[in-house]
Amino acid sequence: MKVFKKCIVLCLSFSLVCGSLVGCSSKKSDSGSGSDGKEVKLELFSTKTENSSILQSLADSYMADNPGVTITVNSPAEAKTVLTTRMTKNDMPDIIAMGGDATYTEVQGAGLLEDLSKESFISSIQESYLDMVYDVNKDKEEVAYGIPYATNASGVLYNEDLFAQAGVTVPTTWDEFIEVIEKLQAANIQPFELTFADAWTCLPIWNSLAPDLAAETFNDDRLAGKTTFSETKEFTELLEKYTKILDYAQPDFMGTTYDDGNKAFANGEAAMMINGNWAISEFKKTNPDIKVNMFAFPGTNDTNKNYVTSGVDVLFTVSNQSKNVEVAKDFIAYMVKTENAQKYIDDQFAFSAVKGVEQGNATVAGVKADIAAGKVANFPDHYYPSGFDLSAILSEFSLNYTNKMEESQNIAATLKNCDEQYDTVNVK
Repeated sequence: MKVFKKCIVLCLSFSLVCGSLVGCSSKKSDSGSGSDGKEVKLELFSTKTENSSILQSLADSYMADNPGVTITVNSPAEAKTVLTTRMTKNDMPDIIAMGGDATYTEVQGAGLLEDLSKESFISSIQESYLDMVYDVNKDKEEVAYGIPYATNASGVLYNEDLFAQAGVTVPTTWDEFIEVIEKLQAANIQPFELTFADAWTCLPIWNSLAPDLAAETFNDDRLAGKTTFSETKEFTELLEKYTKILDYAQPDFMGTTYDDGNKAFANGEAAMMINGNWAISEFKKTNPDIKVNMFAFPGTNDTNKNYVTSGVDVLFTVSNQSKNVEVAKDFIAYMVKTENAQKYIDDQFAFSAVKGVEQGNATVAGVKADIAAGKVANFPDHYYPSGFDLSAILSEFSLNYTNKMEESQNIAATLKNCDEQYDTVNVK
């Protein structure tokens, strides 16, 4: 499962977009009230709590145009665990909005999703992101069981005012990155705010470094049992650099939650946070005036190898167990209309998989150019088997760091843990 490093086209002519969207408008009379004329109730299940409000807002607009339809957005805590449990009970939501990751692969591989390949709205989606979905399908089947909708960018979020205060500029190499960190510290500015009380936030450092360092063939080779994390020297280097980031984190980073860290960063308590564009809306809730931007994590001293980590953050799927498949498809057609896709990415500070929909907000201007230039790599953990809990492994690695475990010992133990857990869940 190679890491995609493809040019993502963000600009298409308005006429092309309009042409691709013909037939995608809401079919009020045909599907709004179901085939039997009765009221239709749909559940839109989202694995992403940050987007529940905008999804409900867009669903409300759809319902206003389709009075016979009621759509309820459900975005529970631990959503992926909830979804997996519901799979075992044959209780699938009608529409699922999820990332293009192992959870999607698990649902798709279980044969629970509608094939959407022949729907007219498929022509509205950027091919490069459809390729990413095909690549995580079981057996890499080139069938659109999911429609890419929103894409993301993960890297280094930074406070522009604090960078200016320290007299530093955006680094493009690892050595420059360390120099910036040290200058920030010398100016009595906390370099990083980490939020490792929520284990998933341990992932962005790994996900940023792995595409820069590891060979493109690693994921395929690891899946086939041709190599291991432990014997691949690039992963030793990855954890050495991971440790360096921990050296410059705030003292209580293992006890800081995502919510508390976002508030601290928004209030100017640190210059950088390693995470994704999804955090920006959280910063703005605390401090609407924060001047934040993002740059690609400079994991190497070769600028050609330092990619923006970008993947399918939200894709829409339809359960083949739904009693209202056609209405669910019609809702997706409504969502990929240009004006609705634009509302979503504007709210989420995200990028769009829909052709012709562009993100113009200054808060992500720093990575927009890299994405346009094709300097992107998919999230490596999207290719790891379901059940491989890398976040827990990295949380343990970080806890060992705080407990003063010797660095080489900690790295060796962590990579061994990666291999053991990977092999346990890698059931072909």
